[in-house]
Amino acid sequence: MRKLSALTLACLVAGCHAGGDAGLPGDSNDHAPFAGISTDETIHFTGTEPFWGGKMQGDEFVYTTPENPEGTAIAVKRFNGRAGLGLSGQLDGKSFDLTVTQGKCSDGMSDRTYPFTATLLVGGETRMGCAWTS
Repeated sequence: MRKLSALTLACLVAGCHAGGDAGLPGDSNDHAPFAGISTDETIHFTGTEPFWGGKMQGDEFVYTTPENPEGTAIAVKRFNGRAGLGLSGQLDGKSFDLTVTQGKCSDGMSDRTYPFTATLLVGGETRMGCAWTS
């Protein structure tokens, strides 16, 4: 069995937490799995500094960068935590963990506001971004 990354473990812990901890996102009394994004929706991502992006369809994530605009396909596992969605896989032999949580997000470069925030951890490097569905 593959080792769980720290980010995935944090999602699991947040999903199982009992009690009213103000430090956790979402309603601390709601212990149902996150249902804000259905499995048949495509999730799009964009991030800056460094620039990255991609989209999630089914159980495949296509990760893009300015150097690789066509993207790299990554098989990922999906986990619905209490306050968001987690995606976990491998990119070039490194752990690839992405969390999506509901909340207004700005890419910092345009006037567009996105409905979800995205936090990506690739091989120990954290990248921030935004997400939306179609």
